[in-house]
Amino acid sequence: MDDVSKYVVSSTPHIRDNISTQKIMLDVIIALTPAALMGIYFFGIDAFTTIFVSIASCVFFEYFFRKLRKQQSSVHDLSAVVTGLLLAMNLPASNNTAIPIMGGFIAIVLVKQIFGGIGHNFLNPALTARAFLLLSYPTSLVTFRHPSRNFFGLGTSAVDAVATATPLALLGDGLTPAAHDYVNALIGYHSASLGEGSAIALLIGGLYLLIKRIINWRIPVTFMLSTMLLTWVIGRGDGMFSGYPIYEVLAGGLLLGAFFMATDYTTSPVTPLGQIIMGVGCGILTALIRLGGVYPEGVSFAIMFMNLATPLIDKFTPPTVFGRKQEKPRTVFDWGVFDRW
Repeated sequence: MDDVSKYVVSSTPHIRDNISTQKIMLDVIIALTPAALMGIYFFGIDAFTTIFVSIASCVFFEYFFRKLRKQQSSVHDLSAVVTGLLLAMNLPASNNTAIPIMGGFIAIVLVKQIFGGIGHNFLNPALTARAFLLLSYPTSLVTFRHPSRNFFGLGTSAVDAVATATPLALLGDGLTPAAHDYVNALIGYHSASLGEGSAIALLIGGLYLLIKRIINWRIPVTFMLSTMLLTWVIGRGDGMFSGYPIYEVLAGGLLLGAFFMATDYTTSPVTPLGQIIMGVGCGILTALIRLGGVYPEGVSFAIMFMNLATPLIDKFTPPTVFGRKQEKPRTVFDWGVFDRW
C-alpha cells in the first residue's frame, strides 16, 4: 500500500500551476530591460548609477530588515529587485545617490516589509517612495535632463544634456506637437525620467508581459483609453476636443504606469470588472491631474489613489463562488457599507 502521507486532500476546485513569484518577477525584469537600456543609452553613466544604487539599496534593506526581525530571507524571489528597478525608472538620471537610497528604504521597509512583506502592502512600494521623494527633494525630482546623445540620427532637437521641460510640461504651456515630437517620444529622445522616455521600449515590455500572461489587458488598455478620451474631450486650453490623445500616451509615464505598476497583483483588484474599474479610475484621475493640477504628470498619484480604493472595489465586485449562483445585492444595505455602523 502506498504511503498516504504523501497525498494532500483539499476542497475543490483543484488548480495547479508551476508559476512562482520568482518566475513572475524575472519576467517583469526582462520586460523592463529594453526601457532601462534605452535610459542608460540616452542619459549615460548617471542612469546606470541610479538603477544600480536603487536595486542594491532595495535588496539590502529587504535582507537587513528581515534579518533584524529574524525572518527568512526573501531576496531570492526577486521582488526587491523589481521594486528597485521600478523606483529607478521613475527617477531622473542623477549622480545624487542619496535619492535612490532613501527611496529604497521607504519602498522596502516602510511600505512593504513593515506590513508583512510581499503580498501584504496596500500601496505600490516604488510609487509611494517616488511620491515621498517628490516631497522631500522637489527640485531634484522635477529637474529632467535632455538626452546626452542622439539615437542614430533620429532625434531632431539640438539641445545637449541640459535641464529642460518635459513634453507634458511643454504641452501644458501650449505646445502643439509636431511630427518629430511624436518620433522623439517613441524613441525616448526627450527630457523624462530615465525609464519612461522610450515609448517603443515600454510597449515591447508590455507586450511581452501580455504574451507571457503575467498581466491581462484590462487595466492597461482601459487606463490608456480613458486617459486618451478624457484629455481629448476636455482639451488643452483651446476648448473641447482639442487635446492630443496619442501624444498624452507616448510622452509621459502612462505606459510605464499602465503596464508595470497599475497591474501589481497585491494592489490591484482580482476580478475582471474590478480591474476595468481600476483602469478607468486611473485614467480619469491621470487626465484630471494633467489638465488641471500643479504637476504636469498624474500617473503616480492616480495609481496610488486607486490602490487605496482596491479593497472597496473588491468588496463591490466579489468573484463568483464555484457551484453557486451569485446573488446581486438588492439594496445599498446589502453591499455591507454600513456593517461597521
